[in-house]
Amino acid sequence: MNNPATKVILIGNPNVGKSALFNQLTKRYVSVSNYPGTTVSISRGEFKTEGRLYEVMDTPGLYSLLPMTEDERVARRVLLEHPNAVIVHVVDAKNLDRMLALTFQLKEAAYQHLILVLNMMDEAHRDGFKIDCQKLELALACPVIETISISGQGISNLKEKIYEITSVH
Repeated sequence: MNNPATKVILIGNPNVGKSALFNQLTKRYVSVSNYPGTTVSISRGEFKTEGRLYEVMDTPGLYSLLPMTEDERVARRVLLEHPNAVIVHVVDAKNLDRMLALTFQLKEAAYQHLILVLNMMDEAHRDGFKIDCQKLELALACPVIETISISGQGISNLKEKIYEITSVH
């Protein structure tokens, strides 16, 4: 009997590198479709790790779980329809302070599997930002992964963490 793919939902503000991260995670199993009842598209793809299949959904950018735009409504609806999904909150590491509001909303919504991805770490380091990921993990009580999605750096760590948190029941 085939187990259904575990859902992985990429969430984050616009222009934080969600689509680049999506492309790195899925490599070639990509399909783009309009979300039912909207003109907003959701990219879907798959990856396999440790023999387990994951379906990745790249949602439109959003700033809040209190939607103001069609893009935000669609992203929120995807979250609501998949309460057991792994939520990968992608943030621009250079603007972490601004983007943590959405992280707190996701924590408050009690998503069981939340991972914070600090993307664009190369730019953050270049601009002099220093982020203590261990302290951030402790403060947020969720895994924190550093990535540079455009180059693929940190993607294997993210896949390992997704597998790890979905293997513990």
